[in-house]
Amino acid sequence: MTLTTAAIALGSNLGDRRAHLDAAVEAVRLLDGTQVMAVSAWVETQPVGPVAQGPYLNGAMLVQTELGAGVLLKGLQGIEAQRGRNRAGEQRWGPRTLDLDLLIYGTQVIAEPGLEVPHPRMVERAFVLVPLAEIAPQMEIPGTGLTVLEALRAL
Repeated sequence: MTLTTAAIALGSNLGDRRAHLDAAVEAVRLLDGTQVMAVSAWVETQPVGPVAQGPYLNGAMLVQTELGAGVLLKGLQGIEAQRGRNRAGEQRWGPRTLDLDLLIYGTQVIAEPGLEVPHPRMVERAFVLVPLAEIAPQMEIPGTGLTVLEALRAL
């Protein structure tokens, strides 16, 4: 049994945003072989992208998991679906009940169809780096040579 530390971003801008995020944390706690180690405070942020929409609540969490990266991602997408997200029917960068992004999976760099870690745009997004820096400022972002805090300062 190998445990891997993973970082996950959480966001919501539809419905009861806080309830969606809180429920997501609890659902991640129930994933097989996965333990939540830390959860950031929720931060209200403005949306990014061309679609007009309301503000988000964003946060980050650290977990230790026995699950492989692909299995963990499928679990996160299942949690999104339980909270009403329909990836197939939504507009890219549009509003959503729940968005769970696998940011970092140990020291691995993975580029497969449907799975890229570290998340390819995380170093460009304060709404990801600010909450992650709260709980894991010295965590290294694989393949970048930067810690989370260094990436945040570079923005």
